[in-house]
Amino acid sequence: MSTMILTPTRVMTPRRPAARRSTVRLTRRGRVVVFLVGLAVALVAGFVLANGSTATEHPESTTVIQVGPGETLWDIAQSVAVKGHTADMVDHIQDLNGLSGGALQAGQDLRVPVAQ
Repeated sequence: MSTMILTPTRVMTPRRPAARRSTVRLTRRGRVVVFLVGLAVALVAGFVLANGSTATEHPESTTVIQVGPGETLWDIAQSVAVKGHTADMVDHIQDLNGLSGGALQAGQDLRVPVAQ
């Protein structure tokens, strides 16, 4: 009896098809244009989505008044507030006008709620 030993001289691996390279190549200017178009789309989407986020549940009627010489925020709030609620009206007028304190200047325009 004879024994036969086969030793492969070369290991065969299955060939995969070569990956196809894209023929589209972007220049530096092309990459900038693609970036700017993407940025513009993101900004437009942000503005469209932010447009619906304004609070319009209970619109409040306001009027603009001009602060007279020597007039204080308390005086103005007292003239438009319901009796006994002047402090609340001072806070409300500050919120309406984005005021951080009670300091006013003569000639300054203020938005105040209209008494109903």
